[in-house]
Amino acid sequence: QRTTLRPLDSRLGLVIAVVEDVTVTHLQLEQLRRETAALTLANEKAKKLAMLLSKSNEELEQFAYVASHDLQEPLRKISSYCQLLEEEQSDRLTEEGKGYLKVVTSGADRLRRLVQDLLVFSRITTHGRPLAATNAEACFELALDNLEIAIRESNARITHDPLPKVLADEGQLTQVLQNLIANAIKYRSQAAPTIHVGVLAQGEACEIYVEDNGIGIEQRFHERIFRVFQRLHNRRDYDGTGIGLSLCKRIVERCGGSIRVESTPGEGSRFAFTLRRAEDAA
Repeated sequence: QRTTLRPLDSRLGLVIAVVEDVTVTHLQLEQLRRETAALTLANEKAKKLAMLLSKSNEELEQFAYVASHDLQEPLRKISSYCQLLEEEQSDRLTEEGKGYLKVVTSGADRLRRLVQDLLVFSRITTHGRPLAATNAEACFELALDNLEIAIRESNARITHDPLPKVLADEGQLTQVLQNLIANAIKYRSQAAPTIHVGVLAQGEACEIYVEDNGIGIEQRFHERIFRVFQRLHNRRDYDGTGIGLSLCKRIVERCGGSIRVESTPGEGSRFAFTLRRAEDAA
């Protein structure tokens, strides 16, 4: 508040007095200090969390690397000797013995795939290429090439929308599409698989989805299936390591996106993940 006072004696001239209420300013400064302190604390927590995550990722990769090198060679030997035994001593083995041999061979093969998948899973963030403009259409075509035998044997019918350029790692995006299409083929119903890969615009991002007519998934399992080593079915019915969808989730999140599923048992599933469009990521 500013007030001008006129003197009683005109010979003194003018006297100007300024009165300013600083209460609001002090309150604003105090609020700013509190917010700054809170922001500093949040930044410190974020740094600690990032360090813990980095350490966790490094430990996971180290474990997977050691497991890969320490287990792969013994597993190869087990498989080789089992194959040699079956080829050279088949006439001396009983049916029960052949059954045991098959169990050992199958177990060794499954463990080898598990170790390989775990190594890939652990290296997503540390060995991935820098995110760049990636042609999702080319990744889709490569995924189909990799699944050529499975597609032919299952009589799968696969259609797709024109896919955009997105911000991603080309090899990892191919892996995501390949895993989702492979699952659509694997978890099929009695009918031949019908699979559609589509895209929807979402502001600066886009949603790519893989839709099928398979057996579907109960809603209570919609989050669980994205956790590592989680399986909903007996291994005798559906082979696999339980890493595929968690691998997809890890890759998509590395690109700054998210992945989800919509599904009804007996009616099929729709797996959708979001990525930034390349033209908006520049």
